[in-house]
Amino acid sequence: MNTVFRWNPQQPGPMPFHRYRPYQDRVDVPVRQRSWPDRTFTEAPLWVPVDLRDGNQALAEPMDTARKRRFFDLLVGMGFKEIEVGYPSASRADFDFVRHLVDRVRSGAVPDDVTPVVFTPARPDLIERTFASIDGLPRAVVHLYIPTSRVWRDVVLGRSRAEVWETVREAAAHMARLADARPDAHIRFQFAPETFNLTEPDFVLEVCNGLSGLWDASPDRPVTHNLPATVEIATPNIYADQIEYAHQNLDRRDSVILSVHPHNDRGTGVACAELAVLAGAQRVEGCLFGNGERTGNVDLVTLALNLYAQGVDPMIDFSDIDAVRETVEHCNRIAVHPRHPYGGDLVYTAFSGTHQDAISKGLAHRAEHPDEPWEVPYLPIDPADVGRTYEAVIRVNSQSGKGGMAYLLKEHHGIDLPREMRPEYARVVQEATDDSGAEASPDELYALFRSTYLDVPGPVALIDWTARQDGAVHRFSCTVQVDGAVRELDGKGNGPLAAFTDALRAAGLDVGIESFTQHGLTAGPDSEAVAYVHCRVGGAHAWGAARSTSVLTASVRAVLSAVNRAAPGLR
Repeated sequence: MNTVFRWNPQQPGPMPFHRYRPYQDRVDVPVRQRSWPDRTFTEAPLWVPVDLRDGNQALAEPMDTARKRRFFDLLVGMGFKEIEVGYPSASRADFDFVRHLVDRVRSGAVPDDVTPVVFTPARPDLIERTFASIDGLPRAVVHLYIPTSRVWRDVVLGRSRAEVWETVREAAAHMARLADARPDAHIRFQFAPETFNLTEPDFVLEVCNGLSGLWDASPDRPVTHNLPATVEIATPNIYADQIEYAHQNLDRRDSVILSVHPHNDRGTGVACAELAVLAGAQRVEGCLFGNGERTGNVDLVTLALNLYAQGVDPMIDFSDIDAVRETVEHCNRIAVHPRHPYGGDLVYTAFSGTHQDAISKGLAHRAEHPDEPWEVPYLPIDPADVGRTYEAVIRVNSQSGKGGMAYLLKEHHGIDLPREMRPEYARVVQEATDDSGAEASPDELYALFRSTYLDVPGPVALIDWTARQDGAVHRFSCTVQVDGAVRELDGKGNGPLAAFTDALRAAGLDVGIESFTQHGLTAGPDSEAVAYVHCRVGGAHAWGAARSTSVLTASVRAVLSAVNRAAPGLR
């Protein structure tokens, strides 16, 4: 007896879902008027990479000074204007790297338009250590943080709301005193209520607005309030509501830079960041390719290039994305996934036959209309814009179709297969890739073409031949070997190929040409020609091909190729 499975939505599943609460049961966001759903992107926010601090502390092997310096130089070269460079009070390595930058300020290691950011908890001794690390920097942002949500207050800190605020107030006042003692440097302040997205909105405003006042935020010395989704626990629209509520209610709004720092625990970090910017955020912290604790920080590469794909200047240079990825992989000792948006090895590659056909047609249309906006099927941006070549766009395996194989043959070897010939060649390639289970490179595709069509052994060999024309009649004389017997043949027709097939009939070979095409491999009189012929040979049909510096020679050899490929149906 067969059992039929039916899903019953009233019957609980096997997972203990009852142990978890929806976000709304933990924090109420009192936003009443949402403007973010109606907004669109018109400019990029300030991108702030935290690879050297937040990303670094998530590595199994944290970066040494040499790796950090290579990463820092990459970020500067790409155009980032604020860079979080470390957590100086957390380790000697982080402290030493900040001092390394200080020692090299005069040599241009820190350009005048780049501001280093350093990170510190709300403890006086660690704040002092942090300020010691930046002594000598002409400008810096000191980033103060403390957890503020109820569960962190109760479980981690063991402090009330009032006690957390008092801790932050004392730490902020200490920072202000240390900065005032450095009138030669332009030091700004940043505050992050860690676990902001789990914190009561009124408490967030109480602390942030209190610090804006204590630090006397002004347009020429703004305070950054960085509101992180420290652990993603709700849908992106909830985070957008939280950011919009803060945007609408922060004091001294023209003197506050509203920043976000989304993590990716739910896999929606990019969506959270994008909606947060629409909700009023002006600054986004994240890492290149999304490195970070647990499932990572939000990915700045994806965010910036998402804007680029919408026609918005990302203000960051990704024109050599492979060099960016190589540096990140070296410094992090973590490989970037081949399917990672924009930067992975395979993201501009199509194996599927339908995809390949659409891409090749789109690229051909693009070549004919280069001034039109970019619209190529399956390619949201031009791979060339990020330093990729079209060689990697179409690759061939057993899933591929005739369009992709033909595209690669033409791009790499100049072989422009007639459209009617492509299905037959595709079957040859698919059989080979099915047998190997591997991808076929452009050179391997040409090797298959050569062995299938150019180097064809068979029962008919052309030993010698001449072609001439008497008025309107073409004549063809040849010496052939058929099944080991040498024959002298003559034929005539309205063209040299017709005369050749007429000669073959004298040897008992019934050959008819059904289609013919040829092209040059390159421009110029010395270029090789490639000829393609579809023949009926007895009761069979076959394609043949050949190449030669002589168009006629290529054409004759193509007919011979078709004859030998149809060998079982010769008679």
